[in-house]
Amino acid sequence: MSKRKRITADEKRTLMLQFFHEKKDFYTLKELEVLVPKECGIIQQAVKDILQTLVDDDLVHTDKIGTIVYFWAFPGEKILILENEIGQTGNKILTLETKLEQLKSDIQNEETNKEDLHKTKILLDEIETLRRKEAELKLQIAKFKDADPEVIAELNEKAQFYKNGANTWTDNIYSLKTWCKQKFNIDGVALNKQFQIPEDLDYID
Repeated sequence: MSKRKRITADEKRTLMLQFFHEKKDFYTLKELEVLVPKECGIIQQAVKDILQTLVDDDLVHTDKIGTIVYFWAFPGEKILILENEIGQTGNKILTLETKLEQLKSDIQNEETNKEDLHKTKILLDEIETLRRKEAELKLQIAKFKDADPEVIAELNEKAQFYKNGANTWTDNIYSLKTWCKQKFNIDGVALNKQFQIPEDLDYID
């Protein structure tokens, strides 16, 4: 007799989440401990732990009604949350791009000073933070690639748009460096150090 293939923890999470999305109903823990093993092939003893990981990641909702605790999750919920976060990130990108253009204009009209350096560092820090945010959102979107292909495709297009925006900031910084080199005859390495620009600053692939 062939051995049954062992299901990994991630596969158990995916199977249980699909169960919620397909049933679109509310369940108690006891009900899940009966239904999930039959529907998903997950042993009863593992149901509670797998369920808790989904709750901890905000993939499954839980609430107490009277003395009974219910669990539920509907398809598309997390995707809508991610779409909203990406939209907010996009708005921040536009704001930062405007600030960066203004700073570039200010530097062209007067010699570099400590305040300009401080503003540049703040912008670079915010750019790096948003890049990390974009990467995190992409990872979260990847988790739901089977949930709603059409919505995911749309989110990927938006993520590409925001990535292009981040690359535009990087291009502006490079342009600013070129202008400073020509205007003040500053070496590239010295310029990076003076403006606190990372040596490994590059475009997002």
